[in-house]
Amino acid sequence: MPSVASPTESELDFASQLRVAIGKLSRHLRQTAAATSAGLTPTGVSVLLKVDRLGPIRLSEVAADEGLNPTMLSRVVADLADADLVIRRSDPGDRRSAWLEATARGRRLAKAMRRERTAAVNAALEGLATDDRRRIEKALPALEALAAELRELRR
Repeated sequence: MPSVASPTESELDFASQLRVAIGKLSRHLRQTAAATSAGLTPTGVSVLLKVDRLGPIRLSEVAADEGLNPTMLSRVVADLADADLVIRRSDPGDRRSAWLEATARGRRLAKAMRRERTAAVNAALEGLATDDRRRIEKALPALEALAAELRELRR
């Protein structure tokens, strides 16, 4: 088995700076007017967007992808269901398993949140120099690969 070299201080500094920048971006995009008006928590927003994008989806998949324990996810799903944003259904083939699907209201809210986030990013990009926008555009494939790698490490 090949040995893996420890990261250099420079590599750790870069990783730290990238983590901070991604955290700031995430915080600035997390809450939208649509989410706030619906009374959603950041976790509720994340779960609803995932269910809308991938649903119907198993509850266990949402828990794994979001890094939530069953108790926390159960509370979040109950709140989303009470707000008529998702429907929880038992799996007819496995009564221990459940599926989540966005309701029409949930799909409309998810669409509004995505639209607000995209508009915010677009407005911010317009404030940047052309060279900065181009560098961000060229970095997108690498950032998507980084996101996929982080997801795999969490599994």
